[in-house]
Amino acid sequence: MGEWVIGAFINLFGSIAINFGTNLLKLGHDERERHSILGSEGANGKTELKPIIYFQTWRIGLLFFALGNCLNFLSFGYAAQSLLAALGSIQFVSNIAFSYFVLNKMVTVKVMVATAFIVLGNIFLVAFGNHQSPVYTPEQLAEKYSNITFLLYCLILVLVVTLHQYLYRRGELLLTVPGHDLKSYWHMLLPFSYAVVSGAVGSCSVLFAKSLSNLLRLSMSSGYKLHSWFMYSMLLLFLSTAGFWMARLNEGLSLFDAILIVPMFQIAWTFFSICTGFVYFQEFQVFDALRTTMFILGMISVFIGISLLAPDESKGGEDKESSLVSVTSSSMSTDVDRYTILGLALSSFRLKLDARF
Repeated sequence: MGEWVIGAFINLFGSIAINFGTNLLKLGHDERERHSILGSEGANGKTELKPIIYFQTWRIGLLFFALGNCLNFLSFGYAAQSLLAALGSIQFVSNIAFSYFVLNKMVTVKVMVATAFIVLGNIFLVAFGNHQSPVYTPEQLAEKYSNITFLLYCLILVLVVTLHQYLYRRGELLLTVPGHDLKSYWHMLLPFSYAVVSGAVGSCSVLFAKSLSNLLRLSMSSGYKLHSWFMYSMLLLFLSTAGFWMARLNEGLSLFDAILIVPMFQIAWTFFSICTGFVYFQEFQVFDALRTTMFILGMISVFIGISLLAPDESKGGEDKESSLVSVTSSSMSTDVDRYTILGLALSSFRLKLDARF
């Protein structure tokens, strides 16, 4: 059995554990709210919320969440970044199962179709993705960061981020103009630009996490000492980009409807994570025309499935309450009680690695 299979299975179990923990964390916060309401009714007044750590459901959820993060971090030492980044979408499938069996939510035909797209896409990604994940020395990793192809990709990434940040700021300014009605396309362009900037920068944390995981695997196999300038540089860059990603997730959820922004976050994060792995680790070198076509079709299938999981806004608030789309690991680590299990999807895809660590 190839090492990529080990990495894929570790990542799969890690993603499921993170999703399970995420939902338990949310249930813990719901239990806390109910306890506060019951207490206020009995005391005929407002009762102060108990610290969340007192609730067992939340503590168990935190344990599963931490375990899943550790498994995902370990998996990046054994399989290609592009493969594992795409596999993060399996959280949506596990969340549907959790919602049906634990929360007794209805599984609609639309949800089943979305699940089929995600599962089919993941089958394509696993079957035709990169199955190699060599161990690199710090010198080799540092050399890859100075590769002309990677530097060109970074330049393109900067231009993409700059363009979409400009579009977002432009839209914000138009919103502040009294009596000015925004054209309809701005209502989609604003969250899209916000998600692209977030995903482009946040996905870099996956690259730094894989570099750290590679160094950890190297130390276990050859006795390499982790105390080096390169390791500390990767750690600092990882914490910076992961922190940026989590902050943008929290802010984005407060600025836009979760029904709209969460699928955009997930798709942008996944797309840029795959592209970064392709360019930096040159994972595209093992792809021929057939594998490239099938891998792209797998990505499209996953993205369609994620988009279909967003409830239909036209049906009103009731559908939003019955949605089976959950918060991903990416958005859970800092402000769980702001997200409902119903309206959200990462992270993380999530972080899929970013906010997961």
